[in-house]
Amino acid sequence: MPPSLLPLFVVVPLLGAAVLLLVRRRAVQTVILIGAPVAVGLGGLGLLIHHHTEPVISHAVGGFSDVLAIPFVSDSLSAVMLLVTAVSTLAASAFLILTGESRYRFLPSLVLLLSAGVNGALLTGDLFNLFVWVEVMLMPSYALIAVTGGWRRLGIGRLFVLVNLLTSTILLIGVGFVYGTAGTVNLASLAGVGSDDPATAAALAVVLLALAVKAGMVPVHSWLPRAYPGTSAGVMALFSALHTKVALYAMYRIVAVAFSDGLPFLVVLAALVLVTILVGAFSTAGATRVRTAMGHQMVSGVGHILLGLALFTQLSVTAGILYLVHHVVTMSALLLTTGAIEHTYGSGRLDHLSGLARRDPWVIAILALGLFSLVGLPPTSGLWGKVGLLGASAEQATSGGVVLGWAAILAVIIASVGSLLGLQRVWRGMAWGEDMTTYRPDDPRTGRGAPVPLPDDVRVRWSLAMPGAAMLMLSLAMFVGIGAVLPTIDTAATDLLNVDAYVEAVIGQ
Repeated sequence: MPPSLLPLFVVVPLLGAAVLLLVRRRAVQTVILIGAPVAVGLGGLGLLIHHHTEPVISHAVGGFSDVLAIPFVSDSLSAVMLLVTAVSTLAASAFLILTGESRYRFLPSLVLLLSAGVNGALLTGDLFNLFVWVEVMLMPSYALIAVTGGWRRLGIGRLFVLVNLLTSTILLIGVGFVYGTAGTVNLASLAGVGSDDPATAAALAVVLLALAVKAGMVPVHSWLPRAYPGTSAGVMALFSALHTKVALYAMYRIVAVAFSDGLPFLVVLAALVLVTILVGAFSTAGATRVRTAMGHQMVSGVGHILLGLALFTQLSVTAGILYLVHHVVTMSALLLTTGAIEHTYGSGRLDHLSGLARRDPWVIAILALGLFSLVGLPPTSGLWGKVGLLGASAEQATSGGVVLGWAAILAVIIASVGSLLGLQRVWRGMAWGEDMTTYRPDDPRTGRGAPVPLPDDVRVRWSLAMPGAAMLMLSLAMFVGIGAVLPTIDTAATDLLNVDAYVEAVIGQ
């Protein structure tokens, strides 16, 4: 693939958003809302194939040279991220169409604008432009919260806006500090600088702090399980797959390039990562809503993904990327499946749902397998994610990092038990118990009203459950086909750690 085509990953969804502002026909909205992520996914797949022969490609937008350019850079990791985020966006978009939310004014355009920001953030090779693309992601996200979800979205929207405005300010200040200490914000020009220059390392730490808040790492995590469930299930699936994962990807990229000789604040990062794994897992038990429980599991997933960065070996980075891909797929499956249940019965509260194993057995089977994946049980992708992290931790324990290695092993195992206990409570409340006798149907004039008797023929429509089922099938396919998936993930980790190739592709040195 010619490097000059990289900007198309941003241009295609932006053009789609512009067209949908002018053309309001539902058929056109559906085609573009589905077609844009399909095009991005195919492009990501094409990049993956191309990177078998050329590990890194770069394009200077506008024809500027070297460090003055706005670089778009792609390697196997960015290609993997483009592919998996496009697939999750496709599933969430299909769900929004099936629930009728795509008919809300501007929603299809907002989704495509969010996608454009994500793609730009995944491909940029410049810290300032990372900030710009993150803001491009956030602006439509504020509106998506405003037009979807229940009345809780009003207070939740304020929380989401305040947290992200504050962290964006910190991110911009950090980028300014980096420029002030290093004279550049081009990532390739910052190669190894964080390990050699304490001032630049401190400036980069500010950038990483802002990204950690956006990702939802403890102790700055509590906003995430409060804010995300206030949106609709389809939008929460988008936020889970895109917002947090872009922040995590950026943290991996910055650390790999600028701190190639190791993090000077590794002890602090490792301690926070281990606490994040445990806090998210055990907080799940206190949730009263299904999607709130999923929000706490997202926090625990952030810790698991960052564990690969804290250990920072070839094996741990591979395991962290694998866990990231698994988490995107699994959380999409769970959020879209629980969203289908919530849309059908009018509530996501655990005390309003029961007996679904008898009423919707195949939907509950999808939910059960998704919960298996979060815990790390076969036959799901979660097993290989947990095995990879445990293997990397064991390698650390036997190669000098005894304390960190054993602490990581214990954290992953204990968190798996905590997640099992918390998710068992969710499962038991929804699947078993007495049959439901009332539900809250959706009235187009008044929204979800008071409970009314539940007819026998009300069931989760198979079409509504298909997006979640498709993502779950992808998780099962990753379990069965790990022999084909793992080499690609390992190549992505190798490309990430191959800083020399990155620098040569971007600035030719």
